[in-house]
Amino acid sequence: MRSEARIAAASGVVFCLLFVVAMVLLDRAPHLDDPDSTYAAFYAHGGDGLFVAIGLYLVPLAGIAFLWHMTAIRAALDALTPRPSGMAHGLNLLAGVVFVTMLFAGTAAVGAAAFASSRGSTVPVDPATARALTAVGYGLVFVFAVRGAGMFALTTTTLLHAGGVLSRVWAAVGWLLGAFLLLAATNDPAALLVLPAWVLLVAVALLRHRTPAATPAATPAATTADAPAPVVDPASPVVEH
Repeated sequence: MRSEARIAAASGVVFCLLFVVAMVLLDRAPHLDDPDSTYAAFYAHGGDGLFVAIGLYLVPLAGIAFLWHMTAIRAALDALTPRPSGMAHGLNLLAGVVFVTMLFAGTAAVGAAAFASSRGSTVPVDPATARALTAVGYGLVFVFAVRGAGMFALTTTTLLHAGGVLSRVWAAVGWLLGAFLLLAATNDPAALLVLPAWVLLVAVALLRHRTPAATPAATPAATTADAPAPVVDPASPVVEH
């Protein structure tokens, strides 16, 4: 359990760092509500497009770190609760996979035009095309990926609380963060920071958790009452007093 907890905590911290840096760099791309002139100026100069492309390269690394985090948490849960809730355990795996898949697809759409521009493409980027790609990316990230992250946070919090890793107060915070990710309808990039906050909460809880040592069952000392009764030979004579 201790090794799985350390791996889960370390990979969670790595995910948080990579994810936050990647989102900050990708946020330099034009937003949906920006005018066409902003799109045209952004892709004409190409300076910030390089930063967006770097952020795009960091997203797969963040996703891989998240997969490590998810797998290590599930291994720790298996050690804590040999028979966890089947529904929560299955939803936990599927939600994590949905989050990573949608995150990859959505960020690829947002950074596609900047990636092409940073690679020296001589074809001018049409603002309408760039805006359409941004809309697709926002939909995949803020509608689908964030919902998967919310379900992963809710199921993982439930399993960790049942395994004794999260106290009632910490579990309540985890459930609130997961519910926000599951129900919030926003495309504000700051909302994505809720997931790293939840991952850090879980990482700290895993490092603080101490698995109680198994105490061997005490063997009662032999007493005269436990001594075997003497065997009487029926052939022996009976002495009467």
